[in-house]
Amino acid sequence: MRTERSLTRLERVFARLDREPQRPAHIDVPSMSRHRVALFLATLGFYAAIVWAVLITSWLVRLDWQLMFFRPYQQWPQVHAYIDYYVVLGQRGPTAVMVAAWLGWRSWRQRTLRPMLALGVSLLLLNATVGAAKYGMGRLGPHYATEIGSNEMWLGGDIFPSGHTANAVVTWGILAYLASTPRARRWLSALSAVISLGVGLSTVYIGTHWLSDVLLGWAAGLLILLALPWFEPLIARAEAWILSLRDRVRGRTAAAPAPAAPQAPAAPPVPAPTLHEPAAGPAPRGPVEPAPRGAAGEPAVARDGSVVPRSVRPPLHHLAPPGPHPARSERSPAAPGGSRRPPHSDRAPRGSATSRPLTGG
Repeated sequence: MRTERSLTRLERVFARLDREPQRPAHIDVPSMSRHRVALFLATLGFYAAIVWAVLITSWLVRLDWQLMFFRPYQQWPQVHAYIDYYVVLGQRGPTAVMVAAWLGWRSWRQRTLRPMLALGVSLLLLNATVGAAKYGMGRLGPHYATEIGSNEMWLGGDIFPSGHTANAVVTWGILAYLASTPRARRWLSALSAVISLGVGLSTVYIGTHWLSDVLLGWAAGLLILLALPWFEPLIARAEAWILSLRDRVRGRTAAAPAPAAPQAPAAPPVPAPTLHEPAAGPAPRGPVEPAPRGAAGEPAVARDGSVVPRSVRPPLHHLAPPGPHPARSERSPAAPGGSRRPPHSDRAPRGSATSRPLTGG
């Protein structure tokens, strides 16, 4: 009896990667339900409460100063090197590249642009909202504080809310937002919460942010994730427009004829030269007048009234000089050195009366 070998987990992963990409029949798109609206309003209230507590220099600001004087990086210096690397998980550049690579692969496998478009919309909202709040409130960080116990607001800073914390919430939370199954969404939500919490506390440990900055950063990132379903119709329209544009470009490329290979220009036909030999008999003594030519397309008429066909051309007598032909003896030698034939003293010149003696008689 033959039994098939069960595949290992790694083999199953590679077998799934080798499958042809296909667009899923149904993609679960989160909607703005009542539960999500309630969470959004609650988070928005928490955001406003943090800002108000800092503006009025409440107990939250006193807690910020106590943590700053505690100096956690001096209390536990042995973990400082690890914290420096862990904080990178909240930097916008490296995390955006990593998450975009994963979502780009998902877009290719599922034949949809929604993951990449959702990431782009979330990052745009993050830059617009968090950047505006940072420069609008202008709070200075712990290393640049000027007065003990003050809230350090409106002094030209850019740390309130914490950009590292908000970026970690949005960048890693978008993976949970785009999860395909409820189970994956739960696990990814817990993972993104732990990562963003660790990044926020790491900035407090290093001393680059107040604790209130981290709390406001968590609220700012969560507001963006909760508001994403409102932008789903815009994402769907953008995806449809991009796909239709791609189809039009492909159609034009397929309909365009292929360019023909360049051919060498054909050489014009060279007419064969026609030589007209003069008639037998003595050459004319005087100059020979060429036959008259008529207009284009009409036969020429000679002086005696006869019609000369167009194809008949005069002989090439113009190549020879006019007048009587000189005798052979009067012509110039063929070469400067004279005749090439060696002279013979015993040979009589041609045309003389003396004849050669007959032998044998």
